[in-house]
Amino acid sequence: MSSTIVSIGLSNPGAPIPQSEIARFMRLAHQLDEVEGRKLGFLYRKTGIETRHSVLEDFDKLRVEDFSFFPNNQALEPFPGTKARMEVFQKAAPDLAAKAAFSSLEQAGVHTKALTHLILVSCTGMVAPGVELQLMERLGLDDSVERYCVHFMGCYAAFTGLKLADKILRTELDAKVLLVSVELCTLHFQKEFSEDNQLANSLFGDGAAAALVMNAKKGLKIKSYLSQVLRNGDQDMAWGIGDFGFEMKLSKYIPTLLDQGIRQLRNVFERKFALSKIPNFAIHPGGKQILQKVQEAFELGPEANFHASDVLRQFGNMSSASILFVLDRMMKDPNVQGEILSMGFGPGLTLETLHLVKQ
Repeated sequence: MSSTIVSIGLSNPGAPIPQSEIARFMRLAHQLDEVEGRKLGFLYRKTGIETRHSVLEDFDKLRVEDFSFFPNNQALEPFPGTKARMEVFQKAAPDLAAKAAFSSLEQAGVHTKALTHLILVSCTGMVAPGVELQLMERLGLDDSVERYCVHFMGCYAAFTGLKLADKILRTELDAKVLLVSVELCTLHFQKEFSEDNQLANSLFGDGAAAALVMNAKKGLKIKSYLSQVLRNGDQDMAWGIGDFGFEMKLSKYIPTLLDQGIRQLRNVFERKFALSKIPNFAIHPGGKQILQKVQEAFELGPEANFHASDVLRQFGNMSSASILFVLDRMMKDPNVQGEILSMGFGPGLTLETLHLVKQ
């Protein structure tokens, strides 16, 4: 037996919001004229996203007078500060995380009392005492459960959590590790009409995912992993704490930088993973262009991104939780057999790679 993802539970807040409705909100929030509004609508239609979820109720409201989080005036002033956004995170994240966790444990037939370790992953909210303590209470975990937090690492953070789970299981063979990712990306909407903000506002959604990792014979076996930093893109993807929430720098050049970086690393991947023999790929759905560039760099057909594209279409980019949504679909798809190469990207520009075997 070896470290294996045996089940994945998923959850999202509220009902799915059509991408067209979010575009309408953005036109209102940015106070765009007809020409700029059409340009923004075109951008949103090109994302490959049909719906997203948000913990906030304002994104599908027809009138500013009906807003409940953002100020109900045309200028959205006073614009909510970081404190107000973290208060929503502290209130909403534990329940969303617990829903995903219960789903994962129920699928595996594992009782909460059997858990030995809890790993919480999030880059969209931080508080102490943390969400992991509230999650322990909701799950009824023993106070002796070891807990770890992976914060602010961006979209690749679930890979870090899975690697940590693997290292725990290599030394504690009977351990049962629950990895929980909860991301409330839409809390960090920025109204400044900049290129970075336009791109970020068009992509991100909210969601949580929980993966149960233990030594088992059935599931997604963790075979190996590899980290790389593409330093020529270190200023093209960044994540900082501002006065009005967390601020994303998301350059339009990221897909090209990833394409170049992956092409340069193909020989490394071949030596490490026997890349040419791997039939399945699980790519973090950071955006439509990212999926296309990775597909081109590996000289793959569009079917390689089937599940990732489906997650992007239904949920947008949910930061670190997204890859677990993709892996959940691949676990349940009988057509996916054998080895899987999973990849995620984040600030740095960081590239994380995980080699899995479906068994």
